[in-house]
Amino acid sequence: QVQLVESGGGSAQPGGSQRLSCSASGNYLSIPIMGWYRQAPGKQRELVATITSDGVTRYSDAVKGRFTISGDNTRLTVHLEMNNLKPEDTAVYYCNAHEVWIAGTFGGELWGRGTQVTVSS
Repeated sequence: QVQLVESGGGSAQPGGSQRLSCSASGNYLSIPIMGWYRQAPGKQRELVATITSDGVTRYSDAVKGRFTISGDNTRLTVHLEMNNLKPEDTAVYYCNAHEVWIAGTFGGELWGRGTQVTVSS
């Protein structure tokens, strides 16, 4: 079974930092783009950051200059370093694999179960 396993998250104070990690588990996987989304209660899920297998990164305007996404192609792992956290960063953060290829066959989009990040004083 192919799945995304997330780790990290928890509580932080404004101005603090958190680190999230996500690894794809499965056989014969190829994932060109991975990233992180977040969803606050009552709001739509929104893009946070993405990274390609070539290392090209993209960030939402809300997190530019504060968050850094990185990846490990060998382990199919993506990390999100979150710095200078703000209360509005509070949300459930979801790992995303935009395209999943299994032994050369397109398997669709894959989401992690989500991990809570809470920023408060």
